[in-house]
Amino acid sequence: MQAWQDRGVHKFERLTPLTVSLLVLSPLLWAGNAVAGRLAVPLIPPLLLNFFRWTIAFLILLPLASWVLRSNSGLWQHWRRFALLGLVGTGLYNALQYLALHTSTPLNVTLVGSSGPLWSLALGHFFFGMKVNRWQMVGAGLSIAGVATILARGSLSQLTSLQLVPGDLYMLMATISWAWYSWLLARGTEPKDIRGDSSAFLLAQLVFGVGWSGLLAAGEFGLTDVKVDWGLPLLGVLLFVSIGPAVLAYRWWGMAVQQAGPVVAGFFSNLTPIFAAVLSALVLGEAPRAYHAIAFLLIVAGIVVSSRK
Repeated sequence: MQAWQDRGVHKFERLTPLTVSLLVLSPLLWAGNAVAGRLAVPLIPPLLLNFFRWTIAFLILLPLASWVLRSNSGLWQHWRRFALLGLVGTGLYNALQYLALHTSTPLNVTLVGSSGPLWSLALGHFFFGMKVNRWQMVGAGLSIAGVATILARGSLSQLTSLQLVPGDLYMLMATISWAWYSWLLARGTEPKDIRGDSSAFLLAQLVFGVGWSGLLAAGEFGLTDVKVDWGLPLLGVLLFVSIGPAVLAYRWWGMAVQQAGPVVAGFFSNLTPIFAAVLSALVLGEAPRAYHAIAFLLIVAGIVVSSRK
């Protein structure tokens, strides 16, 4: 454990301007994804947006890593593994996030999403045999308090009367799905040639993720009155969420984590709600409120406390 920490410190000391830029740009793009999803609410249904997003991303990645589709690449021998990753990582998580943005704000969505380490801790303890120490329990309590603050909109009466916004609950489900995805990644059994190539690894997941997203979009067609407002605004949203948050941010984050280590990178990920607050105010006119700051401090405090030995 100490050796791992020493390596983390060593990497942190060697952070280059390029690595820092990548660690900042990725949360910025993820915050932009939340704002873009909010802008898309009157233009396209959420599950169809998710399907188009990953279909375009698939087409972008195809020329970069088409070899992964060959019969001898290892994808098809591990298809169950990639099908599960595609379900929880690109299917459920993003679909629930876009669904959440129909009734919740980008700032609320990113704040709830920043509680991911809490749910990773819970899943690790109950399903993956991870031991939880007292600091992690205290940290979990602080993070839960932060999430509760968001759900209650800073009002205890709203929480006790169960007057909750559906979007916040959808995002809570999305965050748990992402925590499950993260644990699956940590226990990876994929072929090294696929795992070592970020484009190939994402494309392998999208082979199935696009299928899952298509099934969800088909259900949306069958259960709701689907209307799409085709035009330049929607085209701009689709191109941004497909190229920026889906392809570039994923690739840049992977490159930066290799240089900085997961611990340092985890703190940079907490920039996402801050960027979302700024972008929401500038683009949507949705200014942050005092309870947002309280929730952010509680969640970050919970993560910091949980990371203590």
